[in-house]
Amino acid sequence: MSKQGSCSGKKARFADLVKGVRPLHSDHSNRTEDNTPKPSALPLETMKDHGRVLEESLDTSLEFEDMQPGDSLSFRNDRVRKNAFRKLKKGQYSIGAELDLHGLTIAEAKLALVDFIQSSREKNIRCVRIIHGKGHGSSNRGPKLKPMVNRWLQKREEILAFCSARPVDGGTGAVYVLLKSLN
Repeated sequence: MSKQGSCSGKKARFADLVKGVRPLHSDHSNRTEDNTPKPSALPLETMKDHGRVLEESLDTSLEFEDMQPGDSLSFRNDRVRKNAFRKLKKGQYSIGAELDLHGLTIAEAKLALVDFIQSSREKNIRCVRIIHGKGHGSSNRGPKLKPMVNRWLQKREEILAFCSARPVDGGTGAVYVLLKSLN
């Protein structure tokens, strides 16, 4: 059988199969409702934070501070009393939440930190611990996340104070952070 004869035979069979078929009317009555849940809206402040993080992560002018693994971090807002800061340094505040930034890139760490601070404040947590690491895995250029965490925390208005943790809580590879309440 020739190629043309085979093709016309297939066409004839197909025409025979669909001879009683009529087109559907387009009244859309057979459509189902879309009941998939819509994503919840992000709070405006969270969206602003993500925008700032993205903006900062695209900034190529970031320079790493000359910081060594054993260097301590310390910051106190003027609104924090000295005795409250002393108490923070001694680890006398109850840690309400913890964030471990090990293994994250700088951009990932910034997003995680912003989200963590926001969610901690929403839960009325006043003191948290952030583990940034000492930078032993950062080749011989010193720590990468530690100086960035130091800079990020100092820039955030909801941070009242922070300091390196006691050795039992991570030492110079972690910080205690005192958060401003939402009220």
